[in-house]
Parts: sequence; structure tokens; C-alpha cells
Amino acid sequence: MTTAAVGAPGSARRYLHSLWLLSSRDLRVRYATSALGYLWSVLDPLVMSVIYWFVFTQVFQRGDIGAQPYIVFLICGLLPWVWFNSAVTDFTRAFSKDARLVRSTAIPRSIWVNRIVLSKGVEFLFSLPVLAAFAVFAGATAGWGLLLLPVAVLLQVVLLVGLGLLVAPLCVLWGDLERTTRLILRALFYATPIVYGVADLPGVFRDLAVLNPLAGIFTLYRIGLFPQEWDAPAVTVGAAMSVGILLVGILVFRRLESAVLKEL
Repeated sequence: MTTAAVGAPGSARRYLHSLWLLSSRDLRVRYATSALGYLWSVLDPLVMSVIYWFVFTQVFQRGDIGAQPYIVFLICGLLPWVWFNSAVTDFTRAFSKDARLVRSTAIPRSIWVNRIVLSKGVEFLFSLPVLAAFAVFAGATAGWGLLLLPVAVLLQVVLLVGLGLLVAPLCVLWGDLERTTRLILRALFYATPIVYGVADLPGVFRDLAVLNPLAGIFTLYRIGLFPQEWDAPAVTVGAAMSVGILLVGILVFRRLESAVLKEL
């Protein structure tokens, strides 16, 4: 392939071309030996949704938690959570997994973070038709909030890139952070409005939930089908924190990049 086709070394075009090649490689490798292929990207959140739906509607009375249809409410939260959780988990091994390439490549090392965000994001986008099918089957009504779905995706990308630029280098320098990150993700699942909405939380817990940037992002995912879930403070704080984390991530990554290369 000619240089003109992929861009000059160091150019944005070359970077984007390399990013797509690495991300598509990840997707091919992930599904190369899988008979179900694409279905695995939606099977996990769907199984989780069915389990939580059964527990909170058939075994226990959930009361006013969430919104109807509850199975659609759950899927709206679980699909982006799977994207977030799987991406952050992979960030912990972003550099160590391909250490030789990271050391030898002339491409900016941030690409090893961004390829994870992109490949996991593609899986998320491929899962959206399943959400649409469940929404139609369950009788959910779509509203103007669907126009904000791209905003939710963009904010999640911004948040994930920022977290990746923080987590990936720190996990190389301090190996224990990989296990710590997994524990934090487990706790964060219950601290994020997935099986419940921000408005369902009482008193001070609602104020604390707003400080979780995922609360605002997940609100944007839901309001297309559940307009009553709109929460302006959560969305505002979520957007501001996502951008803030990205800026901090860029600063930390630039300072730690040389140390990471020496460690690898």
C-alpha cells in the first residue's frame, strides 16, 4: 500500500489508518474461533438483563425502581456498561500484551489505548439493533431523546480514552493496579445507575450518584425510551467530568510515557 493511500508518517491520516487496522485485528482475533461470533457481543448483557429482570420482578418486588418496560430499562444500562467494563479491563494490559510492538512502533503510543476503545465501541454499536428489537417487542415508545444517543456515545468515548491514558501506563509501572482496577469495576457496577435510575436513590445518595460520570452518560442513553429519566445535573456533571478526565489522562500519559517504555 502506498504512502499516499495511508498518509505520511506522523500524519493524522496514518494514525487513523493504523488505528483501524489494529482495531479490526482485535475484532477478527476475538471472533476467529467462535461459532457464535457477533452474538457473543450481546449475549453477556442480555443474560445479565434477564437475570436481573427475573430477580427484581419475579422473585422480589422492585417497587418504583427503574421504569417500564423494565427489561428494556436494564438493557439500556447494561449494553454501555459492558463496553465500559470490557474496555477498562483491557486497558490494564494494553501495553504489556503487545510490548514488543509498543517499543518498536513509531506510531504514537496512545493508539494502544484508542484501539481498545474503538474495537469495544464497534461491538457496542452492533448490539444496538438488539436493544431496538427488545424495545419494539416490549412496547417501549421512542421519543426525541434518541437524538442525544450520539452525544452519549461521544461522551463515553471521551471518558474511556481519558481513563485508558491513565490506567494503561499506571498498570505497567505498578502491577497490583490490574487487580485493583477489577475490584473497583465490581464496586462501580452497583454505584452506577444500571438496575436503577438516579431519581430512584434517596437523599444524599442521589447527590453522590451525580458525581459518577457514567450516571449522566447512561441518562442520555435512556431518555430516548424513558424521557422521565432526564436529569440535567447528572448530564452536566458527567460531561464536565468526562472532559476533565480526558485532559488529566493526556497530561499523565505524556509524563509517564518514557517510564513505561523503559519498564517494557
